[in-house]
Amino acid sequence: MKQVKHRNSASKILILGTVFLFTLFNPVFGQEEVVADTAVATEASSGGDVAKGEELFKSLCAACHKRYKKMTGPALFGVTERRDTEWLYSWIKNSAAMIASGDADAVAIYEEYNKTAMNAFPQLSNADIDDILAYVMVPKAEPVAAVGATAVAATDGSGVSSDVLLAILALVFLMLVVILFLVNNTLKRFAEANNIELPVQEERTPIWKAFVQNQFLVLVSAIFLLLASGYFVYGYFMQVGVDQGYAPIQPIHYSHKIHAGDNKIECKYCHSSARVSKHSGIPSLNVCMNCHKSISEVADATATEDYSKEFYDGEIQKLYKAVGWDEESQSYTGETEPVKWVRIHNLPDFAYFNHSQHVSVAGVECQKCHGPVEEMEIMYQHAPLTMGWCINCHRETNVKVADNEYYEKIHKQLSKKYGVDQLTAAQMGGLECGKCHY
Repeated sequence: MKQVKHRNSASKILILGTVFLFTLFNPVFGQEEVVADTAVATEASSGGDVAKGEELFKSLCAACHKRYKKMTGPALFGVTERRDTEWLYSWIKNSAAMIASGDADAVAIYEEYNKTAMNAFPQLSNADIDDILAYVMVPKAEPVAAVGATAVAATDGSGVSSDVLLAILALVFLMLVVILFLVNNTLKRFAEANNIELPVQEERTPIWKAFVQNQFLVLVSAIFLLLASGYFVYGYFMQVGVDQGYAPIQPIHYSHKIHAGDNKIECKYCHSSARVSKHSGIPSLNVCMNCHKSISEVADATATEDYSKEFYDGEIQKLYKAVGWDEESQSYTGETEPVKWVRIHNLPDFAYFNHSQHVSVAGVECQKCHGPVEEMEIMYQHAPLTMGWCINCHRETNVKVADNEYYEKIHKQLSKKYGVDQLTAAQMGGLECGKCHY
């Protein structure tokens, strides 16, 4: 009866495991996220084309206007309900003329927005304006509620998440362990019930005792441990002060991938002092506001698996708080807060490095030292910045001699000395201690 009982236990586990696996792989398991189609008809009530209107809006209007939010100019959604179409035609083509004529609505808008003149667009036809109005009158898409309490996990293409697959494998492994235990236990009980003697293992010398008695193994092991310890101690001390891979969290998240990668902003637009100074410099927040005065939120397509649109928009709001920017009045309040940026790249005090010498004179690309910055969501230290790493670069990099009077004077002499046409930084004295330590 005991044997039957244990077999029944194993059978129950197998049945439960089968039911669980069937439940996981059943198409009914989990509900697919329903994605609402936010597309609207391309033809609006004004007869304009939304797609063409979007293109015109982004090229002509987006610098000062948003559809659902006030910026330099008013939010434009619902403008056809507030203004007559003919009035809009005249206003968009030549707002200054309407203000000069004394039009009450035109003067009121001009006064409300700090007498900021709107650009005239006489090149736009009425049909073009209809297209723009059709685009700005598209209602704002409501966020789609997620199905279920949690977000849908990433899948491997089969509709089953990788977490579920790992859970299944773990369950199968656990079931195998339990089954082996039950089978072994059952066999022991079966042997006892039938008076079968199990083989008795001979007593063996403990491994540690056999090891101690072998003097050769002890000697070899001691030498190996000493060499290994020395190697690891040396490696540890050689890494002191080397922060390769260091990626601190900044007080305001800044995505180099979006700015330098997607939008192709030149590195030296923000780090302008790298051209003329020893340091590359931390850009002033005023540089950020050159763009973010108009960009208060990111496009939906910017959102990723790790960073949502709401996250990026929240970081822009941190920037506004730091510089004291009031979105409603489109002006600075004067209430500012310092941003405590965390330094990433840092050389010892006894090492001298000049950005302008490398960037302007040598023409070294930023990526040479800082890695693929245009792909970094979070900035990190790409290179070790050790002395050996710098020396290797000096040995491998040819000096830019063209259009440099200083190098042209000594180029011929050194070229004859080394018998080469191109001189490396090392051949030009780049390995002298005083170049970096003085």
